[in-house]
Formats: sequence, structure tokens, C-alpha cells
Amino acid sequence: MQRKFLTNLGLLLFLNLLVKPFWIFGIDRTVQNVTGVSDYGFYFVILNFSFLFNILLDFGITNYNNRNIAQHNQLLNKHFSGILVMKFLLSVVYFMITFLIALLLGYNLLQMKFLVFLAINQFLVSLILYLRSNISGLLLFKTDSFLSVLDRLLMIAICSVLLWGGVTRDPFRIEWFIYAQTVAYLLTALICLVLVIRKAHFRRLSWNWPFFIVIIKQSMPFALLILLMTFYNRLDAVMLEGILDEPQGYEQAGIYASGYRLLDAANMIGFLFAALLLPIFSKMIKNKECIEGMVRLSFTLMITIAVIVSVGSFFYSYELMDLLYDAHVAESSSVFHWLMGCYIFISTSYIFGTLLTANGNLKYMNLIALLSLVLNVSLNLILIPSFLAVGSAFASLVTQSVSAILQVLLVKKLFRMKVNYSFLFTLLLFVGGVILLNYISRFLAFRWEYCFILAIVLSFILAAALRLVSLQSLKKILLERPSA
Repeated sequence: MQRKFLTNLGLLLFLNLLVKPFWIFGIDRTVQNVTGVSDYGFYFVILNFSFLFNILLDFGITNYNNRNIAQHNQLLNKHFSGILVMKFLLSVVYFMITFLIALLLGYNLLQMKFLVFLAINQFLVSLILYLRSNISGLLLFKTDSFLSVLDRLLMIAICSVLLWGGVTRDPFRIEWFIYAQTVAYLLTALICLVLVIRKAHFRRLSWNWPFFIVIIKQSMPFALLILLMTFYNRLDAVMLEGILDEPQGYEQAGIYASGYRLLDAANMIGFLFAALLLPIFSKMIKNKECIEGMVRLSFTLMITIAVIVSVGSFFYSYELMDLLYDAHVAESSSVFHWLMGCYIFISTSYIFGTLLTANGNLKYMNLIALLSLVLNVSLNLILIPSFLAVGSAFASLVTQSVSAILQVLLVKKLFRMKVNYSFLFTLLLFVGGVILLNYISRFLAFRWEYCFILAIVLSFILAAALRLVSLQSLKKILLERPSA
């Protein structure tokens, strides 16, 4: 199973690192620079608002389905038709609730226009993720790897034409960015649907009310968990716009988005880990296999990357923001400082939170998520009026750290894992070494880009020297004969 994890993780990372960085830095960043921080902030606020009730589109079905299909492959044929009908019915509920709340908040005509298309995009993303959960649940990771980048490839093609193709005499508008996403998501959803229909031997849509009730009951804990996590991860920009007056609210949301973009890019790696680990952990738990080796392997790989990225971003925050953006560089750098500190804790949650989800410990996960939400909202209310976007970023750091620590302690208790003090000492030594390498690199008489790259390379060498990443062990796992 470790071999399957590593080989498919390699393919996932290769494809996503090939495509998504260009989307984030070549397209998304260019759109913000072309449209301006306020216009992009306007879009970013409504985008995050459309995320808040996203769970109504899915109700935890995707995570439940991924875990369930991984443990019982034969259920795909039985469940697919009924769940697909449920997805469309739930989308009606999502649209009604989202637009009702928007009206109560006093959204104007332009905001509602943006929200219509962003809500459609949320539905399409939710549909794609559900369809992909069937493919990954069958452990068809290679197919899922290509589907994971298809929407971004299509968006890159469409936006590149609009930005640099000279097909229009008007300057690029932020709404074109949204329309491009809609087209790309729609085409990806159709391709995913065809693939799953073939695997499920689908004939026609059917509706079964008792089946609907059973699935809703079983997925309810997943739904509550995703709702709570979505709120404490996506409320920051919405609260910035709500607490601060116009135009400062949209401007600060745009600055927050500038700092958040690199964190969002880095989170891609953790998300890929989790996407692979959920069905793998689920299968191993069902088969009563020992999961400590897989937890240790995945956490070590993830935390090594996270520490190197977070520390390097902290020391070179101004230079990175200056490289990416044309305005508000100092403010974006201050936000970026705190947000990249979140990455270590978010990465930890991707491993331990996924294990708890695979094990069905949703009650505990929901309690942690509720505590995190209360903490995040409270800190935002206190910090935003005085510290603006920087205060919101600091609130995220505190929230993510508390959530990750509680998840680690819970895994230790539930799985009766012993504390490996030797590993912890090595990890602390590694963190200290990475900090020292980055600190020294700041005094070298070279261009900052060379110093930054040198610090990253030396940090990976340090990880190998401390045997956090053992190339010999990885080679042994990759060369072992796969189990039947």
C-alpha cells in the first residue's frame, strides 16, 4: 500500500505541479494585476461567500462515498444513480439558501450577478469532486490524476486567449474570469460523468426515497464537518468586507487574497496527499492493517515540504510579493508572513484529519471544527478593526494551529500511538536548521532569487542528512513487488 501511495503521489504531484502553478501565477495573478486590487477583492469576497454554504451541494456525500467505495467497490453500481439525483436536488437547496442570505445581507445587482455564476461554478466543482470520488474510491489513481488538472488546463487555455490573444479591444474584465471558469468546469464535469457512467454500468436515473434518507443520515457527520471547516477557512475575506467600510473592505480583501494566493498554491500538495490517503486509510482500516507506517511516511514527507516552504516564505515574504504584484506589496507581505505560518499546521491536518475521517471519528472532528470556528470568528472580530487584513491572517494562524494540535492528540489517543521522541527531536533539529539556513542566506552577496533557491536546496539536503527523507527507504518501497 505504501508503494501504491508513493507511485500515485508522484504522478499526482507531477501533473499538478506542471499545470496549477501556471494557473495560479500566470493566470490568476495576472488577472488581479490587470483588474486591480479592489476589483479582484470584490470578486474574492463573493467567491468566498459562495463557498460558505457549499456543503448544501454535497452534504458530505463525496467524502462518505470515497470512503465507502474504497471499502465496498460493488456499491458503485448500486448507489451512483440515486446519489446523482440527490446532487441535483441538493443544488436547488444550495441556490435558494445562498441567494436568500445574499438578499438579507443587502447584496446589490452587480454582486448578485457575480454570485449567480460563482454559485453555478460551485455546483459544477461539487459535481466533479463527487464523480472523481468514485474513480479514486476504486483506487484508479492514474485516471483521477489526469482529471485533477483537466479543469485548470481548460481555464488556462481560455484565459490565455482572453488576456494575451488580442481577440477583444476591451481591457480584461473580472467577470470574464468567472465565465472562463464556468466553461472549463462544465466540460470537465461532462468528461468525468462519461467515465463514471462506464464504470457504474449506468442505464437511467432512478429515485429511491428510503435510499435518500439512509445516505443523508450516514453522510450527515461529514456534512457538518465540512460546513464548520468551510466557515473557519473562508470567513476571513467575508468578515473583512463586512466589518470594514467601503472601499477599504474590498481593498483589504484584495490584499488578503494577494497573501493567500501562495498559501492556496502550497495547499495543493496537502490536498493531493489527503485525496490519496482517504481511500488508502479507509481500505487499511477495513482490512485491519497497521497504519502507523503509512502515517509516519505521509506525515514525514508532508511536514518536510511544509517546513521548507513556510520558513523560506517567511524570510523572503517581501521579495516574493514584490515579484508577484504591482501594488500594496508591503501590506501583502505582512499578511503573507502570518498566512504561510498556517501551512505547517494545515499540512498536519491533511494527514491526521484524513486518518480520523477514514476511521469514522466524525464526532470528535466536528467538535474540533466547532471550536476552531468560534475561535476564528472571535479573533477576527477583535483583530480586524485595528489590524485589518494582517489581523485576519493572524487569526487564521492561531485557528489552524489549535485545530492541528488537537487532531494529533486525538490520533495518539484513539490509535494508541506511542510518542517517538527520537523522531520529534530530529524534526525540531530540522526546523531549527532550516531557519538558520534561511537566516544566513539573507546575508549572502547574491541576488535574492539565488539565495532563496540555495536555502531551499540546502534544506532538502538537511532533511536527507537527518534521514527525515530516506532515499534508500523510498527506493525500497517503490521497488517492492505490489501485493495482489
